[in-house]
Amino acid sequence: MKIGFIGAGKVGIAIAYVLKNKGFEVAAISDTAGEKAFSTARLYLGDSIRYMSNNREVVEASDVIAITTQDYAITDVAQEIYGHSERLDGKLFFHTSGAHPSSILKPLDEKGAVIGSLHPLQSFPGVESAIRVLPYTYVFIEGDTNALKILEALGKSIGQGTIPIDGRNKVYYHLCAVSVCNLLCALLYSSEKIMKKIDITLEPFFPIINATLHNIQSNGPLISLTGPIVRGDKGTVQDHIHAMNDMSLHKKVYKALSLVALDMVKERGIHNQELLDDLQSIVEAIDE
Repeated sequence: MKIGFIGAGKVGIAIAYVLKNKGFEVAAISDTAGEKAFSTARLYLGDSIRYMSNNREVVEASDVIAITTQDYAITDVAQEIYGHSERLDGKLFFHTSGAHPSSILKPLDEKGAVIGSLHPLQSFPGVESAIRVLPYTYVFIEGDTNALKILEALGKSIGQGTIPIDGRNKVYYHLCAVSVCNLLCALLYSSEKIMKKIDITLEPFFPIINATLHNIQSNGPLISLTGPIVRGDKGTVQDHIHAMNDMSLHKKVYKALSLVALDMVKERGIHNQELLDDLQSIVEAIDE
């Protein structure tokens, strides 16, 4: 089974590197940026594979084709291949977008290809970090029935296991990923802005952040929630709100997450209705 890659970015290079080192035959890689993109790819993949600027040549040289471009380019790549191919029988095409289903490759199945998507649930700031974390990463797969067996084998070789998902649910899946990763960064950045008002950094907060994540991993977020909302400490919540008088964006964040925390407290059933109503009124009255 020869595997080709269209898109020589950090995701494509990292996945190709891992598969190559697991004994898979990585035949070719293409990128419209040409040699500029290939200089990095060669550092990890060597000279035993073919480097091409023409995507169609990768298709011709491969049995399995991974489209590892940025999301906006996936449909264009599929249309290009569709328009320049007579038949694609026996070839598997998959993309690595977390946000989109395999159906965005749909024209290709009209010419005999099978289609799917494979998404490592991980953050990849660079090629080196991607290679380092992939073995500990879950890989979500979906697509044609005939594609899933191969995608499962690839996914298990790339990461620590595969999880099938319905393509119709990819938007919810990606929303979850953004919430626990990208928006977590945004939340910590927001917190860091508050820290700067009193000349402290994020560094001393890492132990409590790590302990919280450990608790969540062991017990789930519902049971791991602590703080003034859980204690029913109305005074502290009001103090927080007053401290943010000149911080409108931070108040919006605080209000939204405090309302979520209130829902969690209600689910745990740890306060009487009167206290819950008081806390709800205080939080909902936050002037954004």
